[in-house]
Amino acid sequence: MSVLKYIDKVLKQTAKSSPGQVEFYQAAEEVLHSLKPLLERETKYDEYNILERIVVPERTIIFRVSWVDDNGIIQTNLGYRVQFNSAIGPYKGGLRFHPSVNLGIIKFLGFEQIFKNSLTGLNIGGGKGGSNFDPKGKSENEIMRFCQSFMVELSRYIGERRDVPAGDIGVGGRELGFMFGQYKKLTGTFEGILTGKGLNWGGSLGRTEATGFGSVYFAEHILNKYGDSLKGKTCAVSGSGNVATYTIQKLLDLDALPVTCSDSQGTIYHKSGIDLEALKAVKEIGRKRLTEYVKLCPDAEYIPLSKYPKDGHVCWHIPCDCAFPSATQNELTLTDAKALVKNGCKLVNEGANMPSTPEAIEYLKAHKVLFGPAKAANAGGVATSQLEMSQNASMSNWSFAEVDAKLHSIMKNIFNISYETAKEYGCDGDLLVGANIAGFKKVADSMIDQGSV
Repeated sequence: MSVLKYIDKVLKQTAKSSPGQVEFYQAAEEVLHSLKPLLERETKYDEYNILERIVVPERTIIFRVSWVDDNGIIQTNLGYRVQFNSAIGPYKGGLRFHPSVNLGIIKFLGFEQIFKNSLTGLNIGGGKGGSNFDPKGKSENEIMRFCQSFMVELSRYIGERRDVPAGDIGVGGRELGFMFGQYKKLTGTFEGILTGKGLNWGGSLGRTEATGFGSVYFAEHILNKYGDSLKGKTCAVSGSGNVATYTIQKLLDLDALPVTCSDSQGTIYHKSGIDLEALKAVKEIGRKRLTEYVKLCPDAEYIPLSKYPKDGHVCWHIPCDCAFPSATQNELTLTDAKALVKNGCKLVNEGANMPSTPEAIEYLKAHKVLFGPAKAANAGGVATSQLEMSQNASMSNWSFAEVDAKLHSIMKNIFNISYETAKEYGCDGDLLVGANIAGFKKVADSMIDQGSV
């Protein structure tokens, strides 16, 4: 059987066994097809049925989360934890609280996490979890009660050498604090079973900034490879959570000009450059909509969803040199890719998980736009989470400078291994292929070493 027929067979089996899980199928298709050069050269992965095994989670947990709202009414949500692959270490991956969460979303995120974690060079496996609970519009007490109920169920399946969740969309320091407190109450132990914790109780300096900073470091390595840098570049950034905020901060540090950010209702375009303090005041401190940003910065423009292009995101239609999709999956479409190319964009660097559609990626590649794939560019957060685990295990604390230096080194290594692997397998410059092959090889070889587990 040819390699392509083998890959298609596995994908058909995956689609049949996971009906309706569109995002998961998309992630599996991207990874498996990019492995073609590796599978043609090395037959052992076929002989050991690695593809069939790696697309199936080791464990999928779905549970009910009942909690009481401020009116005394019992509410019910679904909770998930997908422990996808532990071949190279304990499961590691965030928790997402958002109404869009379903099993397919969590499986896609957990599958991506396998290879992202592998690329860091650290001993962490892939997992993901979350709930269709929406923290927006809820009181502090409602969020606390939900998080406590969620942890009552989740606590049965996690542990510092078993599964170590972190935050994601809708899960920040507040939510992690409520969950950690409940775990401690349930078990009577103070363990590093979550990362992204508060600095007073086991957290790491630099963890909040890590994904955004790491994304920018990766983009700078790409540009440096081609004799360029971020200095003076106009940059479009989507999102306004941790990833986007600290992408913007690091871009400013490197003398780039970030001009956009967004939330679920619209986009800010600030031609003179995003005001970081105003953004933090609105989103981190006030927890408000971006409409408040223009009150602090009246020279900025707020563009509501009603003015977005059809099948597109307005961020990518504003002229820029570099684009940093940093919000959510499939936010950069073919329509957007065409607009970026038309406006002379040189680099698209994925700060979110799978933010570009397959059609958009192919169009960008065909038009020679440099591309930083999410598995590589987005790996800074989980890398620093593992550094937090290391500090917890040794009961020590590292300075911000130490953590940032380690993060910078990890991102450089991820770029180098992705670039060199792509070159080795005849796909020079294709970091998506390089990252997927490099991430896969480490995990797949470990699975072979460990037998039929």
